[in-house]
Order: sequence, then C-alpha cells, then structure tokens
Amino acid sequence: MNIYVGNLATDVSEEELRQAFEAFGEIASATIIKDKFSGESRGFGFVEMPSKDEAQSAIEGLNGTDLKGQSLNVNEARPRTENRRGGGRRF
Repeated sequence: MNIYVGNLATDVSEEELRQAFEAFGEIASATIIKDKFSGESRGFGFVEMPSKDEAQSAIEGLNGTDLKGQSLNVNEARPRTENRRGGGRRF
C-alpha cells in the first residue's frame, strides 16, 4: 500500500521518514519528493508498506503527529491521474 505523507519539514531525511513508519511494520520504500531544479524537499513524500493492515495502522498512528516541528498529514496515496496539469490539447 502506498501512503502519502504531507507537511514534511524541509530537513527531514528519507531515513527519518522510514524510521517513523517502521514502528508500524515493514517498509518497502520511503521517498521524499524533491524539486528537480533546486534539489530541495517539496514538503511531501511517499512510504510504501507491503501489508495493508500495517499501512492502515501507520496512517491512523502518524496522521497529525509531530515530526521535526511539523504536524504530519498522512493518508492513503491516490493514484496519479494523467494530464494532472490541466493543459489543453495541442493541435
């Protein structure tokens, strides 16, 4: 199950993100999304957990908790939609 983690402090590392979720079960991956030009954190990331039950526990256990001074926004990641930038058709 893929989990969205929002409102991350800019100095949170992927290792720290992984450690926060490890209390709830096995972590397949922990990724922080970075700006492709500056390399700075964009303030959100994704954690993938193989077990849906463990992932649900992590969402319930971590949503609203504090990590490095920021209150985390944790929920099930929604699939990316195609053409999410809303650009019109090119002719």
